[in-house]
Amino acid sequence: MLPTHVLAGMLLAAPLVQAAPELAPVGFAAGFLGGLFPDLDMYTGHRKTLHYPVYYSLLSLPALLAAVVAPSALTVAVALFLLGAALHSVADMFGGGLELRPWEGNSDRAVYDHHREEWVAPRRGVRYDGAVEDLALSVGLSVPLLVLVDPPLRAVVVGTIAVAVVYTALRRRLAEIAAAVVPLLPEAFDPYLPERYR
Repeated sequence: MLPTHVLAGMLLAAPLVQAAPELAPVGFAAGFLGGLFPDLDMYTGHRKTLHYPVYYSLLSLPALLAAVVAPSALTVAVALFLLGAALHSVADMFGGGLELRPWEGNSDRAVYDHHREEWVAPRRGVRYDGAVEDLALSVGLSVPLLVLVDPPLRAVVVGTIAVAVVYTALRRRLAEIAAAVVPLLPEAFDPYLPERYR
């Protein structure tokens, strides 16, 4: 779902095109980075280490207020980054579980809620990352972006869609490759592998 997350983060900046066009490029870039940021924990406690559905959401409120009251590149960037990270963390609840083959539906872990100190179960509105409906969401989010953004960011949107298409085509094969390759790795790699790979 990473392409979907970054496109959704970018789309959060759409109001800036009319309200503050000079800040729109900063907003689109910050939304992209905010949508990306939580998944930097992919190999270190995925969906727990950098996913904060409650806290990103709470922090984004005063940041958004600051961006409205005192719009600047900094306030807009902070607000859109936090909103993108919040949307990503919350959206992961509506996807598949945290497992190597999420289409099997065996995991009861979607994202960790640090506020309640418990895992939130997957709701599977999107069956799994890389599913056809995930790709459809990415394409749907990209359409308004292709209209709203200027050529440098348009290339980012097109590149993100290309990644989404390739990932969707290969998603199930990637799980099979991981399942075949991981047992062949030396034991020294074990501490660095996500739990779902073992």
